[in-house]
Amino acid sequence: MAISTDQHSSLSPATGQRVAVISGSVRKDRMGPTIAQWVAAALDPAGALDPAQLDLIDVAHVELPDDSLLYPGGGPKSEVADRIAAADAFVFVTPEYNHSYPASLKRLIDWHYGEWRVKPATIVAYGVHGGYAAIEHLRGVLAELSVVTTRRALGLRAPWTSLDDHGRYVPDAELSRGLTASLTELRWWAQVLADARRDRPLTI
Repeated sequence: MAISTDQHSSLSPATGQRVAVISGSVRKDRMGPTIAQWVAAALDPAGALDPAQLDLIDVAHVELPDDSLLYPGGGPKSEVADRIAAADAFVFVTPEYNHSYPASLKRLIDWHYGEWRVKPATIVAYGVHGGYAAIEHLRGVLAELSVVTTRRALGLRAPWTSLDDHGRYVPDAELSRGLTASLTELRWWAQVLADARRDRPLTI
């Protein structure tokens, strides 16, 4: 089944917006990278973007410094700090574990501060019951970092039951439309907040 997108929901080389799609699980046989690829395909259906505009960050492949070196607002620079700082917007792809999101994603978030500030994010969560508890917990943490989360977020119920013969996620049309709406809102916020960071930077 083709992914449902429209010309307003995808990024184009002309927009200049840079989106980081962050996969937050580190478990074996995880769904995160599969869902992240679905999101990336919706952002760039024509395959026209370069890695500077569409950056897939898999937490399982990120080596963070030891937590004993972390302190509020500081600590050693991580290997993905520049990639996070370069992004204009984020899509967090997260499972729901024990009524929240995984510690691996929290570590990535906590190791950065200014890189997140005054940027938008949308959340795509998944789990047996749709991942909605993970969405709500993540919203609160992102708000503390001055991240604007989109009103529309997406919860995927048991996505591992909707894979094709090649292991790709093939949701129904309603979920595809939901992703399109979320990404359209994300693009709007990305432009608004990029202009604000440039013209009226937040100083508090």
